[in-house]
Amino acid sequence: MDIEEPMTAVQQRTLYQWFEETAVRLPDHPALEVGDEVLSYAELRALALTVAERIVHKHGRTPRRVALAASRTVAAYAGYLAVQRLGAGVVPLNSDHPVQRNLDVAQRAGVEVALVDGRSAGLFRQLPERHRPTVLELAEDERADAPPPAGALPPAARDLDGEAYILFTSGSTGQPKGVPILQRQISPYLAHNIPRYEIAPGSRLSQAFGLTFDAHVFDLFATWGGGGTLVVPTATDLYTPVDFVVERRLTHWFSVPSVVREAQRLGSLPLGRAVSLRHSMFGAEPVTAQHAALWREVAPQSQIHNVYGPTELAICCTNHRLTGPGSDWPEYPGGTVPIGTMYPHMEGVLLDDEGLPADEGELCVRGPQRFDGYLDPRENTGRFLSYEKGGRAVVYDGSAPLTAGHWYRTGDRVRRVDGVMVHCGRLDQQVKVRGHRVETGEVEAVLRRHPHVVDAAVVALPADDGETELAAAYAGRAADPAALDAWLRDQMPLHMVPARIRLLDGLPLNDNGKTDRTALARILGTREGS
Repeated sequence: MDIEEPMTAVQQRTLYQWFEETAVRLPDHPALEVGDEVLSYAELRALALTVAERIVHKHGRTPRRVALAASRTVAAYAGYLAVQRLGAGVVPLNSDHPVQRNLDVAQRAGVEVALVDGRSAGLFRQLPERHRPTVLELAEDERADAPPPAGALPPAARDLDGEAYILFTSGSTGQPKGVPILQRQISPYLAHNIPRYEIAPGSRLSQAFGLTFDAHVFDLFATWGGGGTLVVPTATDLYTPVDFVVERRLTHWFSVPSVVREAQRLGSLPLGRAVSLRHSMFGAEPVTAQHAALWREVAPQSQIHNVYGPTELAICCTNHRLTGPGSDWPEYPGGTVPIGTMYPHMEGVLLDDEGLPADEGELCVRGPQRFDGYLDPRENTGRFLSYEKGGRAVVYDGSAPLTAGHWYRTGDRVRRVDGVMVHCGRLDQQVKVRGHRVETGEVEAVLRRHPHVVDAAVVALPADDGETELAAAYAGRAADPAALDAWLRDQMPLHMVPARIRLLDGLPLNDNGKTDRTALARILGTREGS
């Protein structure tokens, strides 16, 4: 069955235009709060122009791509805007990532300039001088004493076909894949979501995501495009999200659901206090009904949204909204909140293993938010397909140019239930155990229903006999191993019951707050405490 809605026209702007139009209209309104420092739109714009001028002056020309190895400082946000003002693409780097990975990303992207903070100041010194980008260090207390002199900068770029940013996702070859997102691909997303989430002057939005995760673009530019204030938490604040919401009077919260689960585990999720929240958005991981209901008690006045979309589709392409008490919400397969329906300007279809439309299958998407292909075109092979109603899908083999008519294969198995889409796991997380197909997400959903379990994750590991077995970790209160095993055997078939289950203080998370399954497999690969 197709999941399609008609395409609609959207107003197109570059990321910098989304910001600048607000800065001109609301110059004295607060744009950014980092700790005790508050910048108005006019102040942030002036600082961005100053950094842009410094880039052009030091590099000698306008660069095409700029690495940004800085985070959660005023200078980092000004640097991001400066790159957008110049019409260059931002390539965010994470200072906590291995040095070699950051260098590899920067070199594969061909960055000409790198904006760095004190932590990353020496990052590019390891490269031969002829291969180094122009490095510009951003001081944490950098401020704009005055706007750049007239004529010091080229006219603001307005090229909608220009790159907005490039992010690198995990690749099947072990090398990260570059995902360039153009201005014309991110603009429809902002045009749709700023009014959807009622972002306007007076709105105060969180900035919980690292800059290497695509959701940061919503945080920054949906906020600034709507005239709101971006409020930046520290890493410590994310362990006490309710305190941060209350103290900073936030109206909008956006994070991975793991933030909620970790706060619950630490006992720092008081109920009923986050009354200022009007919209709460969760994405990047499955959102369980259990944790959505918990957040309803945390933020009783808030609409709760489960949003879905891979980086290749410019952040998100679906939404499911929950309102009213949790007791009124219908139950869906797997105990998760639906990912909802497609944005009206996007198209989606579910295709089965034979490439035919079905009520359950791989979600494939096209529309104005779909990227034009990976930085390395060889990565496009197998990731797109051709499909038209009445026919059978044909997987893209790389022999012809990609067109807007090609569908992007998300790799997610989705089921249509009562008019909405329910995420049923990754196709690459479906494993065979003793001849049976098992979705690790289904096992996780059962584990989370146990009264002692706050969060759970399951991975497939090689057994001693060469077969595949399931191993699980959970956070919460310790359960008697034998009793937990018996409880699981009552809930699901024997082949789905993990052979090993370990209690952890908390599930390992990556820098974006997602469960780090690679790290978890290393932990569970040792049989200590099984």
